[in-house]
Amino acid sequence: MKKTLFSIASILALSFTATAQEVEFEEYDLDNGLHVILHQDNTAPVVTTAVMYHVGGKDREDGRTGFAHFFEHLLFEGTENIEKGKWFEIVSSNGGTNNANTSQDRTYYYEVFPSNNLELGLWMESERMLHPIIKQEGVDTQNEVVKEERRLRYDNSPYGQFLFAISEQLFDEHPYKDPNVGYMEDLDAASLEEFQSYFDKYYKPSNAALVVAGAIDVAETKKMIQDYFGPIPSGPALERSYPKEAPITESKRSQFYDSNIQVPAILTAYRTPGYGSRDAYVLNMISSYLSDGKSSKLYKKMVDEEKKALQIGAINLEQEDYGMYIIFGLPLGETSLEILVDGMEEEINKLRNTLISESDYEKLQNKAETNFVNSNSSVEGIANTLARDYMLYDDTNLINTEIDIYRSITREEIKEVANKYLKPNQRVEVEYLPKKEEQ
Repeated sequence: MKKTLFSIASILALSFTATAQEVEFEEYDLDNGLHVILHQDNTAPVVTTAVMYHVGGKDREDGRTGFAHFFEHLLFEGTENIEKGKWFEIVSSNGGTNNANTSQDRTYYYEVFPSNNLELGLWMESERMLHPIIKQEGVDTQNEVVKEERRLRYDNSPYGQFLFAISEQLFDEHPYKDPNVGYMEDLDAASLEEFQSYFDKYYKPSNAALVVAGAIDVAETKKMIQDYFGPIPSGPALERSYPKEAPITESKRSQFYDSNIQVPAILTAYRTPGYGSRDAYVLNMISSYLSDGKSSKLYKKMVDEEKKALQIGAINLEQEDYGMYIIFGLPLGETSLEILVDGMEEEINKLRNTLISESDYEKLQNKAETNFVNSNSSVEGIANTLARDYMLYDDTNLINTEIDIYRSITREEIKEVANKYLKPNQRVEVEYLPKKEEQ
């Protein structure tokens, strides 16, 4: 998935998120705490059933990293009523598709079916929540799957460890310092009982949101949801506590070695506010200003005009507790990494000291409007956004109001936020280097 040089931005980015036209929805809670969100859209005979659990890579103990990502795989292994290895076969034979993904903050499972298979989707997700088979055979099987995924996507992929190299420098105490995929030795050392306890703690109705979006009859859908999910026990209340990080007040530089590359890279990063902060939206606009498209400031200056960079980009990687503002560059020819850092800082310094032009500001607003119109163009995308906005932003209706935040951001705010978070003494720098034979 993250295999080539020119997929670096997609490796880092989950950033600029806007919403589409007015989305109507209904939300309510079951007695067991499951939050339900319904969106009716009869324009096409399809339906998405999705469950987002509020559990991600940061939910771990020291020495037991990677459990949430591991469960992303393990919970396809089978249930008391779905035979081992049959999950994907059931979905595809009924005209559907499905997938799952895990971040540091949440795990998301979904199916897209023809609308006449809504009940099947609900049953399968209720089976995953209530009756999963967590036995040693499945753990061993998925352990090998996860190891192979790590090798292909990260360890053996050029620049595949960019995010790992940065996060371990930006965070000293918070679990964001460790990769979402975890360390393989932690999974190898974990007992079956530890996996079972992890499921019991996090994969329960009171820690989840169910979204049903598409061609549905609302009353019938509510009845099916009650039938399939209502009897699932809520489980004990969760208590969460994550370490706070001290502010970064002095820049620091480190090296990271990757045996899969020949061209070095430079990464600079700043710790930024988490989901829901207005400043995070401003930082998204700054990313767009600096590196979204060939007319953006960093690309035009360092790739197009000065021809110092092979590739350059900026991204505000939002997370629940802290974000990461990352700027990366690959030098062209004999250009040094220091020259790239100087060029990056030059553009950020302009942001800190002068207002962007009216024309550039208008361009940013137009991009926000375009993303607003385009981003939730499918029922599948709407389901994901509804779940995310409820769980991580505590505001489901953000799907309709987020664009107003971008519209209200001023040029003065852009300058102010750049001064607040993007100062040289607040950054970490990582030289991402080819691994030498003797190392």
